[in-house]
Amino acid sequence: MASTTRFQPLPDAEAQWKAFAELVQTSESGFFDGPGPIVGARAPGRLDVLGGIADYSGSMVLEMPIAAATFVAWQWREDRLLRIRSIGIDREGLLPEVNVSLDDLVDTQGRVRPAEEVQERLRSVPGAHWASYVAGCFYVMLAAYSKMTHGVVDARLGDRGANILIRSDVPLGAGVSSSAALEVATMHALSEAAGIHPSDLTLAAWCQRAENLIVGAPCGIMDQVTSALGQENALVVLQCQPHTLLGHQPVPPGWRFLGLDSRVKHSVGGRAYTRARVGAFMGLKIIQLESGGKLLENYLCRMDPKEFAEYRDLIPETLTGAEYRRLYGQLPDRVTRVDPEETYHPRACAEHPILENDRVRQFFGLMQIAVLRATEQSSQGGLHGSPGPDRELMQRAGQLMYEAHASYSERVDLGSAETDLLVELIRERGPARGLFGAKITGGGAGGTVAVLCTEGEEAELALEEVCREYEQRTGIAPRPILGSSPGAVAFGARYIDRG
Repeated sequence: MASTTRFQPLPDAEAQWKAFAELVQTSESGFFDGPGPIVGARAPGRLDVLGGIADYSGSMVLEMPIAAATFVAWQWREDRLLRIRSIGIDREGLLPEVNVSLDDLVDTQGRVRPAEEVQERLRSVPGAHWASYVAGCFYVMLAAYSKMTHGVVDARLGDRGANILIRSDVPLGAGVSSSAALEVATMHALSEAAGIHPSDLTLAAWCQRAENLIVGAPCGIMDQVTSALGQENALVVLQCQPHTLLGHQPVPPGWRFLGLDSRVKHSVGGRAYTRARVGAFMGLKIIQLESGGKLLENYLCRMDPKEFAEYRDLIPETLTGAEYRRLYGQLPDRVTRVDPEETYHPRACAEHPILENDRVRQFFGLMQIAVLRATEQSSQGGLHGSPGPDRELMQRAGQLMYEAHASYSERVDLGSAETDLLVELIRERGPARGLFGAKITGGGAGGTVAVLCTEGEEAELALEEVCREYEQRTGIAPRPILGSSPGAVAFGARYIDRG
């Protein structure tokens, strides 16, 4: 029996865009009551194949832009109101439309307000916090250009509001970066509408800054770079120091990456994620002090596992925030703060990114070898059809994913019973059924499991069994995250005819 529609891919990016443009021109046309043109952008979510929460420690990461994406349409208004509407977000118990005044971002003198004040203003309405991602992007662009105008906001930006329409297929809280997709689509549409075009990496960095400063979530930058700069059917290879794009690694022939959403909500603004990040930076600070000045650029992943082993036992296993402050002073992280009442695990939290960075490098090497072998086999045996995937390489790559998954639970306390179950069900079926590896993704504590499998019916039937058994044991139907698509920059910002 063939696999069910559960594993049917989404329409391609062009078809998705056409549907969004038609929505703007028909049922949502009345929302666009401004005099000017409408410009839109599309940005995908991402599947964290390997690297995850090691990004803020400077790790290499491997990320795939997924087929599901967020769409934003932007039209300037003549007043100072940002009207922000998100179609379908009310199903998440959130307000579907939020109005934000430019006065919440800019003071009466035309200068951008302090980020802390803006964050507090945007949090004041229950159910409206999601709009901070959108308004935060506008704020960051205002702040960036005010540096060139002696603190006064750029005239192209500071006197107009906008009608902003959002529709997203990226599931919220699933660990596939719905937040970055929203930020990148917003920033890309805004950039085109304003005629202000930052470099591609600057655009991604501005989106991260919006999430750190205005939303208040201490994320790294891998999500925004992948959503902005990803390529279809390839993994973004990013060195997060702070954001050096090393290239795009094509998915080897016969390999397939997909996600299974556990339907357990996760959040990078949550306590467990913040505690893990603070613990890692505590370990970094202790190494800086004990070594007499190593890692002063604040990237733990400048160390390899062998060098880290020299300092590992000098880092306490547990430490309260109050003890850390007394013994070591300030945290070398600009976006988190030490809670004196919290208990941290700095040794394990520092060790995780060191080992994860090493795993990523090994995984990347295995993918390169797989592509090279497939190319050689194809050139030598073209008459015998396409070569199958090198299952031995896939098995080694999958083992690295299993090791990363274990580290999420054992070192940084970001696992969950549901994602553990998905990984175990996949491991039980294993390579004999076309399933080679799996791991929790992104910020962990729920969300999606990334899966490495073969293409075709063999693996899909095995995954159907996984989904059915997971639902039987938890009462929750997992949601597949399928396919790949281009990032926002490759797809491009586009004007939408008003019809």
